[in-house]
Amino acid sequence: MKSLLKKATDIVIEAGAIIKEAYDKPKKIKHKGRIDLVTETDLAVEKFLKAKLSECLPGSSFLAEETSGDAELVDLTWIIDPVDGTTNFAHGLPMVATSVALWDKGQVVLGIVNLPILNEVFTAIRDGGAFKNGAPIHVSDCDSLEESLIATGFPYAIEDHVEFITETLSRVLVATQGVRRPGAAALDLAYLACGRYDGYYENSLKPWDMAAGYLLVEEAGGRVTEYGDSEFNLYSPAILATNSLLHEKLRGLIQSD
Repeated sequence: MKSLLKKATDIVIEAGAIIKEAYDKPKKIKHKGRIDLVTETDLAVEKFLKAKLSECLPGSSFLAEETSGDAELVDLTWIIDPVDGTTNFAHGLPMVATSVALWDKGQVVLGIVNLPILNEVFTAIRDGGAFKNGAPIHVSDCDSLEESLIATGFPYAIEDHVEFITETLSRVLVATQGVRRPGAAALDLAYLACGRYDGYYENSLKPWDMAAGYLLVEEAGGRVTEYGDSEFNLYSPAILATNSLLHEKLRGLIQSD
């Protein structure tokens, strides 16, 4: 698995060069929804990753944001978000990630989150720890909501979630040191894994948004669930991830009436 992670990480970093090359150039943008964008770079990166990862692991399948349609998770499935934070990318903001995870035997076993503009690569292997640019990382040791920095995100179907978002945000804002919303779930989870954030929550994500970051957080000592008591899975309607110490406290804020 370590050898596979090294090969896959090199491929993801190489794909990051496509993003860097296009970052400061005019972009061809299409709309998948009212505020859900796709650029030619999303498609180019996904095509590159699928070709190279197929060579890296022959016989593997793909669940990828832009081209997978109704694909399902089976053993040896690469879960890919080529450009997480496409809106940031389209506006020239650097909070852009490529997320690649490998699913096997009912779980995520390998995860990579590359932040090409910020020159940071986060990696994890199931039961093998989490790393940033090759150095071990761990979640924070903050156990006080008042001293915590929390991240969140807003779904594309904002009209369906705006009441929950605004009511929850008002509670979290007054109970914590601050809230951040960079606009890329993979980045949020990687930042939680390395201790920059103490907690993170968001509604209505897709498997490719969370797969690699979910493993990063768990391997860095954090905890991931749904908002309630249900066990988290890649199709969960919401994600609550913390440094473990703040999990029940942040869950209480989110679930408060």
